[in-house]
Amino acid sequence: MTKPFLILQLRANDLAAQSEFDAFLRYGGIDPANTHRVRMESEPLPEIDPTNYAGIIVGGVQWNVSDANEKKSETQKAAEAWLNNLLQTIIETDTPYLGACYGFGALVDVLGGTVSKERYAEDVEALTIKLTQDAQEDPLLQGIPTEFRAFAGHKESCQEPIEGVTLLASSDTCPFHMIRVKQNVYATQFHPELDVEGICERIDIYKNAGYFPPEKAEPLKAAAQTESVTVPMQIMKRFVELYQNR
Repeated sequence: MTKPFLILQLRANDLAAQSEFDAFLRYGGIDPANTHRVRMESEPLPEIDPTNYAGIIVGGVQWNVSDANEKKSETQKAAEAWLNNLLQTIIETDTPYLGACYGFGALVDVLGGTVSKERYAEDVEALTIKLTQDAQEDPLLQGIPTEFRAFAGHKESCQEPIEGVTLLASSDTCPFHMIRVKQNVYATQFHPELDVEGICERIDIYKNAGYFPPEKAEPLKAAAQTESVTVPMQIMKRFVELYQNR
């Protein structure tokens, strides 16, 4: 039997968490029977040896890495400390990792980069993602178009390049949309699991979460429904294919 994939989630909303989990499985082509799922916001945080997994996937959350410590709940503090320790081991062992949105910010923070709300926030919408020259040689991105549409929406962002980290993708409004550490540790600011149906569902779920004025929910959904977003899911699938039998 191949090693399982570890999927780490932090979404307190059950509907959002299940939708995200289902999307990871569907677009990654991951066998549910070969998956270890941990909801970090509500479950005991287990001892994890990253090398026991084919790959580790971390999704998004309403939390912000850059929030002042006194504004963070005890649950967030405990989950962040646990994840930070795990990420350090993932980097040391070069264990395959794909962090999306919050999973991107958490990785940047552990690497010593600056995550803040100062610059580069993006609205909940589809963006044009542009691959860098370094991406042309990356095994995960072989055959991926150099420009494609993807859904994003984030209050905080990486603020500057990080030494030793390969920049793989940017948008016009955020220069840091996909990075690679060593050979196997990846993260995307955009969502590789979000299709039109998924983004519309999240707009409904999080319309009072401060990402946008609630009255903009319907126009945002209408705009999303005009989009064709398929390439990010190819990256999700490629990640699983690349590592499931390693």
